[in-house]
Amino acid sequence: MATKSVLRPHSLPSAFVSRRGLFPKSVLSTTISSAAVGNLSFSTIAYGPSLNKGHSPNILKLRNPSSLEDTSTNSNLVQLDVDAFNRVFDISALRVPSDLCFNLESRLRGHLLNWPRIKNVARVPGDEIDDQFKTLFPKSDDYEESDALVTLNRRIYGKAEGDGELHTPVLYRDKLARTFNSRGYVNFRNLAKISRPKKKKKKDGVDSDNGHTREKIVVGRNEMALLEVVTEEDASEGEDMSSLLGKEFAKKWRGPTRLLLLDERYSNIRTRELPESIKAVLEEHRGQSTLSAFELVKCKLTLFYNYWQQNEILEVLLPKGMIIPSAFETVGHIAHLNLRDEHLPYKKLIAKVVLDKNEPKIQTVVNKIDAIHNDYRTMQLEVLAGNRSLVTTIVENGLRFQVDLAAVYWNSRLATERQRLLSCFTRDDVVCDVFSGVGPIAISAAKKVKHVYANDLNPNAVEYLERNCVLNKLERKIEVFNMDGRRFIETIFASQRAKSITQVVMNLPNDAAEFLDAFRGIFKRNHIDKQRALPRIYVYGFSKAQDPEFDFHERIRIALSEVAFEVEMRRVRLVAPGKWMLCASFILPERVAYAKTGSIL
Repeated sequence: MATKSVLRPHSLPSAFVSRRGLFPKSVLSTTISSAAVGNLSFSTIAYGPSLNKGHSPNILKLRNPSSLEDTSTNSNLVQLDVDAFNRVFDISALRVPSDLCFNLESRLRGHLLNWPRIKNVARVPGDEIDDQFKTLFPKSDDYEESDALVTLNRRIYGKAEGDGELHTPVLYRDKLARTFNSRGYVNFRNLAKISRPKKKKKKDGVDSDNGHTREKIVVGRNEMALLEVVTEEDASEGEDMSSLLGKEFAKKWRGPTRLLLLDERYSNIRTRELPESIKAVLEEHRGQSTLSAFELVKCKLTLFYNYWQQNEILEVLLPKGMIIPSAFETVGHIAHLNLRDEHLPYKKLIAKVVLDKNEPKIQTVVNKIDAIHNDYRTMQLEVLAGNRSLVTTIVENGLRFQVDLAAVYWNSRLATERQRLLSCFTRDDVVCDVFSGVGPIAISAAKKVKHVYANDLNPNAVEYLERNCVLNKLERKIEVFNMDGRRFIETIFASQRAKSITQVVMNLPNDAAEFLDAFRGIFKRNHIDKQRALPRIYVYGFSKAQDPEFDFHERIRIALSEVAFEVEMRRVRLVAPGKWMLCASFILPERVAYAKTGSIL
């Protein structure tokens, strides 16, 4: 008789999936048919679950095969038949007493399934019982009722001396069912129906072979996997007494048990063919439990679409040899892809898989259409899947930032660099952020430093900057400007504010170095005391040179028209093959700060 079991996922490294062509080229269209996954089996695939192993529970035929390409005439919604990714694996399991389960799991670790996100132990609900009632059940395997069970029955049905009234309405109804008469039929019309044994009917999906019925009984299911125990019963028709006695009486209760899922190489093995190491361990533990519940059972493990990871799904959907797009930037609820040209015919399919595998955190998937060329640093984005909202809220360093990716610039991959930059500031600093955007640096610095001057050319970015200042309750420590970078530098240092500025941030990697010439003679005009400390400047830039540090250093020297000063250079990250983002920091040279305007020293 089958028992119910519960599979519970756990976090383990993803198994290697061998690259094989599972989906024919005619499978993908706006609608993905489930015929893509056929009844295939490969014995040469690497260990572990794979979409190229096992077999599909439903063998369907391909309908309306069409081209792989995703043209502009197609619908924005790509429908993916998730049932096509259901894979069934034949495995075996050891049914063992629950009190020995974890000891046996440790001893038999090398013989268990050990698949990613599938726990080796399957719980069997329905055979649990409180410890106080265990002594009331028979401990032997004979068919004679023990004295404890007889006493229990006498207690239930009120036959023992001094028992008094029945315990529950259910037991009272049971007494009426056992002694019903014509009046009982009137009062309890369903009694007549449930008291007549039903003929056993052949269930759908049951395979008969040599007078035996092989029945798959669901014993455990979650959103990723389904475990079924395959049992054999006599196929001869007879009276089904389960409606009267209940299915729990079909087989003698043997105490609480667990299922230990065995390795896939033992899927078709018999008990006598088990390795001697397993037999030795079971024999050693046989006498440690009062319940003899060691049993080898056949199981079917079905892995659903939710089980397979994003790269495993895309590996079989995309053409063989194509690079699988696995990385994307997360901006709030938005997944920002940077697809290659070869991925564009399948962009909506890729976006659908990314959305499915990252819900509910990800609700929108977009792709950058073109590189950033405008002065506002905004990206042209195409919504590929999910809702079309590009306004989201981002939490970074304990602060909240509202952004609209269609109107402003944001890069979550620079969060670590921003945190490193903030560690260079002190509570006595006054920061000047020349290209602040929506304020990831300016607002974060305002929590630490004395005051911040933030500027951006994009009016939309300035609007969100002011909104984020209020959102984080830092509007009193930030002064916001909407100017061109060069004009902002000249304006802020021409005022009395220049006396207090100690840090200048120029985070515009494409063009920041070109704005450095605005610092030439910046203090000469105000005749500021030369004894005061000059500000430290942090400037970011890109370089594709073989020696990026030397290349960026030379561009800074040319922009400042100064050679003899020390520059600290740091590589931030590799943004593209051969293209580095760098951060240069230096104290503004005195000869540059007090130089005569227009002169080159």
